[in-house]
Amino acid sequence: MDISGSITALATPFAADGSLDLDAFGRLLDQQLAGGTQAVVVAGSTGESHFLEHDEYKRLLAFAVKHVDKRIPVIAGTGEAGTAKTIATTRLAKELGADAALVVAPFYVRPTQEGIRRHFLAVADAGGLPVILYNVPPRTGCDIAPETVAVLRDHPAIVGIKEARGDAERIKAIAELVRPDFVYLSGDDGSAHQAMLAGAAGTISVVANLVPGPFREFCDVARSGDAQRTAAAAARLAPLIDALNCAPNPIPVKAGLAALGLGLAAPRLPLVELEAGPALAKVRETLAALAPLASAA
Repeated sequence: MDISGSITALATPFAADGSLDLDAFGRLLDQQLAGGTQAVVVAGSTGESHFLEHDEYKRLLAFAVKHVDKRIPVIAGTGEAGTAKTIATTRLAKELGADAALVVAPFYVRPTQEGIRRHFLAVADAGGLPVILYNVPPRTGCDIAPETVAVLRDHPAIVGIKEARGDAERIKAIAELVRPDFVYLSGDDGSAHQAMLAGAAGTISVVANLVPGPFREFCDVARSGDAQRTAAAAARLAPLIDALNCAPNPIPVKAGLAALGLGLAAPRLPLVELEAGPALAKVRETLAALAPLASAA
């Protein structure tokens, strides 16, 4: 299984009554496939995974697996704060047909590096799916240190890491751990070009929800190693990436999807819709420069 290139961390559309909007989700998947996206993440943090009921998680992931129909890998977000719950969710994702699990570091509980090591080894041993580690310290309150990653990559079921820290020192440290059976995927759109030039195999992206075609082109250029063309491609996407930083993810990206006619803008509480004003105008303006808008509403 090749997990590389342009990978989209999918948003989860909801209907006006708050229920899953699988029709919009299907259109979002079709847009991704048409744009050349090389894998999708379902029910990750961008997909509001922790706001989904158990049955909703099952319906969403099963729908994605059936709709994609093995054309690209479907990666399920399965990370929970506790190890036993993470294993159970990973097993469920396997039953539903996911190809791999994206497992975020245990959040809120702030485990030690030894706790992180044991957690991921337990999930890799018992979850039944290839595991991609996910490090995003601002959201979890803990950091998977490169030294811990170096140990975890020796487990045959741990196949890569999504590293959302975009500082040069961390990019370099994780890039040095790459080998044929362990991939580095950037988890930060803003520094993805630097990560891929340094050796990352691709990017798990938020902005790719909105512009899958341009983002695939960007990843192809960055992975080729051409620094000059990569800088130009990154500059093209930078205004939209910057616009999406106006509020916590996935609030801005859902506003963008609504402008494209791919679901409503409202996330689930405690997240709230991006209100009318300069930030929303900037999202629409920068998006319109890269993709036709379906709605001005």
